[in-house]
Amino acid sequence: QVQLVESGGGSVQPGGSLRLSCVVPENIFKWNGLGWYRQAAGKEREWVAGISVDGNAFYEDPVKGRFIASRDSAKNTAYLQMNSLKPEDTGVYYCNTSPAYRASLWGQGSQVIVSS
Repeated sequence: QVQLVESGGGSVQPGGSLRLSCVVPENIFKWNGLGWYRQAAGKEREWVAGISVDGNAFYEDPVKGRFIASRDSAKNTAYLQMNSLKPEDTGVYYCNTSPAYRASLWGQGSQVIVSS
C-alpha cells in the first residue's frame, strides 16, 4: 500500500556528511519508533539507528558519535544526519518503523557511496 521514499543520499569522500530524510504517514509516525537501516553490497539489510516516539535515539556501535537520528512531528519526517562518513558506511539506506514489522513500507532506499 504505502512505500516510504528516502532522499538525501549521494557520493561523498571519506569525512564528508549527508542528511537523509523520510516522510512518514501520520498514523505510522505518531505511534511508532522509527528506524534507519542499510544494506551493503552482498550483505543483508541491517539496523543502524532508531528513534523512539519519545525522541530517544539509539545507534549501532559503528555509527555512534557520527550519526544523529531525529524526527520532526510538524513534518512527519525522520532524519539521519551522517557525519565523518567512512567507506564502510557505503550502502543503500532505508527508513521504516523500529522494529520494522511492516514489510510493505520498505521503499527503494537512498544510495550512499563513500569513496575517494
